[in-house]
Amino acid sequence: MSERKRAILPMRPRDPAEPHRAATPLELLFDLVTVIAIATAAEGLHHAIAEAHAGQGVLRFALAFFSIWWAWMNFTWFASAYDNDDVVFRLLTMVIMAGSLALAAGVDALFRSLDIDLVVGGYVVMRLAMALLWLRAAGADRARRTTNLRYAGGILVVQLYWVGLVAIGSPGSTAFVPLMLLGFLFELAVPAFAERSVTTPWHRHHIVERYGLLTLIVLGEILLGASLALQAAAREGFDARLVHVALAALAITFAMWWLYFCEEEQLQGSGLRRALLWGYGHLPIFAAGAAVGAGFAVLVDIVAGHAHVPLRTGDLAVAIPLALYMGGIWFVRDRFVLGGGAGLVLPLFALAILVLPFVFPALEAIAALAVLAAIVRAWAGHRRTARG
Repeated sequence: MSERKRAILPMRPRDPAEPHRAATPLELLFDLVTVIAIATAAEGLHHAIAEAHAGQGVLRFALAFFSIWWAWMNFTWFASAYDNDDVVFRLLTMVIMAGSLALAAGVDALFRSLDIDLVVGGYVVMRLAMALLWLRAAGADRARRTTNLRYAGGILVVQLYWVGLVAIGSPGSTAFVPLMLLGFLFELAVPAFAERSVTTPWHRHHIVERYGLLTLIVLGEILLGASLALQAAAREGFDARLVHVALAALAITFAMWWLYFCEEEQLQGSGLRRALLWGYGHLPIFAAGAAVGAGFAVLVDIVAGHAHVPLRTGDLAVAIPLALYMGGIWFVRDRFVLGGGAGLVLPLFALAILVLPFVFPALEAIAALAVLAAIVRAWAGHRRTARG
């Protein structure tokens, strides 16, 4: 009986002020599965752009990435509030991970023909397991019972929508993508609706760490692009142009890391509106990070002669998501912590990076501007701190 008590525990709320709260090994394993799904989506975007189907590729990447991010985000915030690390929590997390793998396996079909059967199948498995976790929390946390039941009920209702879309929707119809976007809006509405009762006891420092870890994961996609460039350079008898691509990828990765992990704190405050803005506002940051990696993979194909698009397309495939990444950081953090002209550093650099590819072949200049943006942003932050 004592072993059973240790194996199955009440899913009581965690202390939001718990000291030294850090990501658990199970959360890191969950992130590992998320890496696979993100890499699959980035690969699909890479091939679509290289084959001159950029518009189609961006749309389908957005659909896939939202599904991956949303499942990760819901699990992350739930675990921050209720992770008790018992056997049931571990097993349900394993089910969510299995759904994530199925989702990743379906991304290729989504890119090829907008076939979402396997993507939705894996996604629904993940979400049903999440609903069970919320029901467990509702049973143990009486103070937030209404909130947790709203989460569980909202998730279940939206999954019925997704199953219905797969059953009766036609990927070739003009209404199909709008119907998918409507489903995403329903998903986004669930936390806003549920938390209006009583907010869940998520841990701010833990959430900030978890988001930082996912940022590192998506930046890894750019380093993968650098590695692909070096591999291609070796294959082509040391092509200096490919070495330049690899060095630019490394410089831009470093700049993006520096811009995100600066001295100013993320998510200042714990109000619902601020938490939703910060949490949802990271979607373009994460998606852009992975898309920059796909852009570098496109550049490798262009330089190696394996793509059907001009060099400018490759530059734009890097510049556009890089600018979006900078804009996303400004949206969730800098506009709150930097005043005056300092608050415009990232928007101005983002605009300059967007313009460059239309002026001249600009990869080295894009990399230089990204590093300069990180330096100027760090200087602005230090100046603000010195002034108090």
